[in-house]
Amino acid sequence: MWAVRFHQHGGPDVLRYEEAPEPDLAPGDVLVRVRACALNHLDLWARHGLPNVHIPMPHIAGSDIAGEVIGAAATGVPIGRRVMLQPGLSCGRCEPCLSGRDNECPCYEVLGYRNHDGGYAELVKVPAANLIPIPDEIDFVHAAAFPLTFLTAWHMLVTRAGLNRGEDVLVLAAGSGVGQAAIQIASLHGARVFATAGSDEKLQRARELGASEVIHHYEQDIAEEIKRLTNRRGVDVVIEHVGEATWPKSVRSLARGGRLVTCGATTGRRGTLDLAALFSKQLTIHGSYMGTKGELMRVARFFFTGHLKPVIDRTFPLAEAAAAHRRMEESGQFGKIVLEVH
Repeated sequence: MWAVRFHQHGGPDVLRYEEAPEPDLAPGDVLVRVRACALNHLDLWARHGLPNVHIPMPHIAGSDIAGEVIGAAATGVPIGRRVMLQPGLSCGRCEPCLSGRDNECPCYEVLGYRNHDGGYAELVKVPAANLIPIPDEIDFVHAAAFPLTFLTAWHMLVTRAGLNRGEDVLVLAAGSGVGQAAIQIASLHGARVFATAGSDEKLQRARELGASEVIHHYEQDIAEEIKRLTNRRGVDVVIEHVGEATWPKSVRSLARGGRLVTCGATTGRRGTLDLAALFSKQLTIHGSYMGTKGELMRVARFFFTGHLKPVIDRTFPLAEAAAAHRRMEESGQFGKIVLEVH
């Protein structure tokens, strides 16, 4: 099969479009012909390399995948079924897995990261439990763009923050995958959404997705704008995934009793915290990582009925994965960048 692999860590130029061995199926696995694979920042981190994270080489990245089942070492899996894939992999036997908290499994990993090759290839293998059938009217590009970011945003807003109708939500980086998903999910749940972005074009697109108010995070102080827009009250929930560059302002933007949920740190992992503000305002800070398969199946219902739809920034052929990575690193996109596999 043809695949995009990297044999060493580095910049986009380490990505090679080359022939690679087809996956060997273990009992319970299925073989999926990849039709589309969406990019995530996790792909960039895997390619760059992270401290204390070992990735066997050569490696195939890509966590967000849609395609067709073409082989199975599992029973009851129809060949030819159109599917998108749950990106999280878990053991299925431990107490968290059996309690429906598979994203807390001690063995939890993500497709295309660490020890599991992903979707930058013509073929990928996954456990049968990771298949989610998609309706015929859903195209592969949008199906690939949905799972990871909408699952992450749903887990942050609904499960971790316990979002209530009528609450105020601040979404950082509206043009990112998590950002565009969070705006839609928060709006769907009856929240008033405030969103930040780094250009007038992105701010307008955030409004089109459902943001009531927008903030230019390069030209305006996020916390001061939130205070002005909420009559000094602040917001009930902050969806934070930027990290060092926005962390202090995100905390300052919270109302009394507010909740901050973080799922990432694209600008750095160190964030200072005023402990007096934390206890005197009775704030809550939640860490959030991915979400459960059950949550993905719930949020997918809204995708299949047209209430949620991933925003596609641009598609690239698989062979041009390096160019797709460069676009993501330039932060010029609004929505998801997707590789198409023909």
